[in-house]
Amino acid sequence: MTDQSTYEIVIGLEVHAQLLTLSKLFCGDSIAYGASPNTQVSPITLGHPGTLPKMNKKAIEHAIRMGLACHCEIERENYFARKNYFYPDLPKGYQISQHTTPICKGGYVEIKSGTERRQIRLNRIHLEEDAGKSLHDVDELNTCLDYNRAGTPLIEIVSEPDLRSAEETVAYLTELRKLVRYLDVCDGNMEEGSLRCDVNISVRKKGDTRLGTKVEVKNLNSIRNAKRAVEAEAARLIGLIENGEPVQQQTRSFDADKGTTFAIRDKEDADDYRYFADPDLTPFQLEESFIEEIRSALPVLQEDRVKKYTTELNLPEYDARVLTDEKELAEYYEATIVHTTLYKAAANWMLGPVKSWMNEHNRSIAEFPIQPAQLATLIQLTDEGKLSFSVASTKLFSYLLANPTVEPLKAAEQQNLLQQSNAGSLEPIIDEVLLKFKDKVAEYKKGKKGVLSLFVGEVMKRSKGKADPKVTNEIILEKLKN
Repeated sequence: MTDQSTYEIVIGLEVHAQLLTLSKLFCGDSIAYGASPNTQVSPITLGHPGTLPKMNKKAIEHAIRMGLACHCEIERENYFARKNYFYPDLPKGYQISQHTTPICKGGYVEIKSGTERRQIRLNRIHLEEDAGKSLHDVDELNTCLDYNRAGTPLIEIVSEPDLRSAEETVAYLTELRKLVRYLDVCDGNMEEGSLRCDVNISVRKKGDTRLGTKVEVKNLNSIRNAKRAVEAEAARLIGLIENGEPVQQQTRSFDADKGTTFAIRDKEDADDYRYFADPDLTPFQLEESFIEEIRSALPVLQEDRVKKYTTELNLPEYDARVLTDEKELAEYYEATIVHTTLYKAAANWMLGPVKSWMNEHNRSIAEFPIQPAQLATLIQLTDEGKLSFSVASTKLFSYLLANPTVEPLKAAEQQNLLQQSNAGSLEPIIDEVLLKFKDKVAEYKKGKKGVLSLFVGEVMKRSKGKADPKVTNEIILEKLKN
């Protein structure tokens, strides 16, 4: 059996992210997902003679946002090139992309590798148009073409070969998907194809500094499949080397059902694409003021939020990372703590009842019916002892989910949920409990202090959870002195 531990896997990723624009990269056709085939096409998308493309400014802004967030150098002098290669699902017969002047150069994405954080270098981020879609299961004899997606604006994020395992591939893709969502440049939905990944992979003996012959696995549409594809292809390449067989530079695809890769074609090099500057699109220059305007509008990203939550709000790092994993969740939390300084309690509610509701209903925080100010009031009522956490997080929380316009204190009063902290109302219940458990009272007085929780629990049960545990405890202790 092959000992894979003697080999090192070398991985570089090419990630395509569909930009959140309303129209295509070079014309006004809609890019809305799910439209009937070939209903979002114009003469420009279809490559009719005499039509002229025009650049989408919003796509350029999105590419710069991504580049700035990834610490890239922004190219001031840009042009688009024609990439001549047989695209059956691009009517023009070529793709418009960037070649020698990617809009973003260099940079890095930071990932967590084991217990350490390290930087995965980027080679470039460039703009290009997407191809259409070939459908092979509509007609028995023919391939059908849907050009709706043709011309959709993409950025391609190309990493250096810095990844060393399937686990690091997962970490990198997870971080990248989080980043495009934080920046609002892409929805990150891999199932709909708006984020997809090509894996370039090679293997070499540990200690060898030369790169092995690489293989590209195309169009991976989930992080899980990217991980499986890396594992499968690494095992295949190591097997070839161990058997003395040559590794061919190929483009391959991943069969998710079988968990294996298969060859599509021999790999092309850049020369095979015959790039040349697109004569219909003029070069464009980026002014410093334009770039700085985009920089100043960048949102606060996860690492900065984690730092703020752990240092200024004194939250544990675990809480801070889960709260900031999605920008919308972090924004809801921050909107909540505008109304309360109980930062840890607010985090507990977000990570407890709120996240449970989201998971149970498979809904996002944007669909959560309780407003941040209401949640803050709920937290305050609990902290002030007017509600027990148990009652607040179950009964009142459920009531507010169904009646989100009702003010929490009013709702608690309507539902008769407010805690009893008045000694006059609690004493009769406590007396009944102590009378019922005379034997346990005797045990307590002989030194068995653990039975105190039994008395408190019984009072809570008889008061239907409305007794203030702190006040109850104090009254019981006073009565047990006698």
